[in-house]
Amino acid sequence: MPSIAKILLRSILKMVNFVMGIVGIAMVLYGLWMARVWQRDIEASSSIDDYDSTAPWFIYTFLSIGITLCLVTCIGHISADSSNGFCLSCYTVIIMVILLLEMAVAADILLNSDWEKDLPEDPTGRFHDFKQFVESNFDVFKWIGLLIILAQGSCILLAMALRALGQNHGSNYDSDDEYPPARLPLINHNLQPPSFVVGDPHFPSKNDAWNTNK
Repeated sequence: MPSIAKILLRSILKMVNFVMGIVGIAMVLYGLWMARVWQRDIEASSSIDDYDSTAPWFIYTFLSIGITLCLVTCIGHISADSSNGFCLSCYTVIIMVILLLEMAVAADILLNSDWEKDLPEDPTGRFHDFKQFVESNFDVFKWIGLLIILAQGSCILLAMALRALGQNHGSNYDSDDEYPPARLPLINHNLQPPSFVVGDPHFPSKNDAWNTNK
């Protein structure tokens, strides 16, 4: 039966992990809305060839990031529910990789003033609109970014703590198995040799009985 600390860590990990799920769902919905608007602009525009010449990379990137966050959230929920060491390790590595990528992108934006030139041209214009929207609500997005980073860091720490707690519980259980239980299992029933030997009763042969009577 799991301990109270393990149950508490599971619940906290699920709640913190759900933050990334909410962000992923919001990004997927916003990406679908941008794709719908772009498709409507293509149908209403006379220069369809200009739209088809360049892929809407910003919409695809937005959708891909949102779907990735949703998948990571599912992996984290399964890992927290099962408390499996391998699943928790994989989940921790994935969160670390995502966190490193986010830090690399943030460092490039802050240190490189011409970072926009490294990006391909966006035919939809949604990247420019999204940039202006972020700049106009920079304080809100700053706190959202800090919340996401804090949630990811907390997920890493909670997953590591839950994995360590599972290992300690397993080692204690192994040490308790040194003493055989009162009811032995059916397969491994030779943990402790019995003090007496159970065998077929020995009856004297006819010759032994005849010699004794004689």
